[in-house]
Amino acid sequence: MTKKIVTLAGDGIGPEIMAAGLEVLEAVAKKINFDYTIEAKAFGGAGIDAAGHPLPEDTLTAAKSADAILLAAIGSPQYDNAPVRPEQGLLAIRKELNLFANIRPVRIFDALKHLSPLKPERIEGVDFVVVRELTGGIYFGEHTLDDDSARDINDYSADEIRRIMRKAFEIARGRSKKVTSIDKQNVLATSKLWRKVADEVAKEYPDVALEHQLVDSAAMIMITNPARFDVVVTENLFGDILSDESSVLPGTLGVMPSASHSENGPSLYEPIHGSAPDIAGQGIANPISMVLSVAMMLRESFGENAGAELIEMAVDKTLKQGILTCDLGGTADTAQMTAAIISNL
Repeated sequence: MTKKIVTLAGDGIGPEIMAAGLEVLEAVAKKINFDYTIEAKAFGGAGIDAAGHPLPEDTLTAAKSADAILLAAIGSPQYDNAPVRPEQGLLAIRKELNLFANIRPVRIFDALKHLSPLKPERIEGVDFVVVRELTGGIYFGEHTLDDDSARDINDYSADEIRRIMRKAFEIARGRSKKVTSIDKQNVLATSKLWRKVADEVAKEYPDVALEHQLVDSAAMIMITNPARFDVVVTENLFGDILSDESSVLPGTLGVMPSASHSENGPSLYEPIHGSAPDIAGQGIANPISMVLSVAMMLRESFGENAGAELIEMAVDKTLKQGILTCDLGGTADTAQMTAAIISNL
């Protein structure tokens, strides 16, 4: 059956890396006989330019009917003081598609270990996944701002916590069977509920070990001993911070993909980096995060494990060959990096 993939190229380097990702997808699809169609839609700043809103109605309609969604990057300085910003489209599509689970794998490529800000012995064996609850918590609570006071409501239900916990435990079952749940239960009521529900869900997965960490302690461990983690699960605000902290371990944002899943609708796949407007249009953007997001899509939305592994091995081989974009200390441009990955397929 033909799969429908909606692409949201967005802004800045978005169109360039999206084109690269789709080239790789086309190449690997021929090898695994994967049949798909692409429907490109405006999103972010491009959506504002096209329809006055970062998430135009026809983009949302297409996304809801997709089998999977690929997003490149959004944002541009021209919208910094605009009444509607591109980032509002991201929050809106998460809410509309109920993308409650954000998944960020953290892996250190052997060829890029020298880029990590940590000592080699600190990053040896690092391979974990951050599972962030994405549609609840303080970002979606009530916000009030007065002249000399402000208030933000952090709100979670047991059902919201339970479903993200189950997602983390399911992922752990396919890995090293260890979940680290991160909260601030010594202070916050939401975290007390979080820990209670985590313990309840753990009983459904007797083959998976559960440990609890306070968020401040977890932030320290992520730098001092990151290899101890397998699957990390936490709420929206903590997940935002910790997933960004984890992203510096490989030394570059340019090689890290992510996925956002709903309970029964399409999933969205995107690089974790931004739109890099300072290099947009120069043809030098690193496409690897986008390419690896394509691999995540093949595996997690379509069960095409062979295709995902082909892409990941091709990226690894390309980096070991010393073919690096400028952000990695090399001289390859976007087209050259993409061509090398496809050659290594």
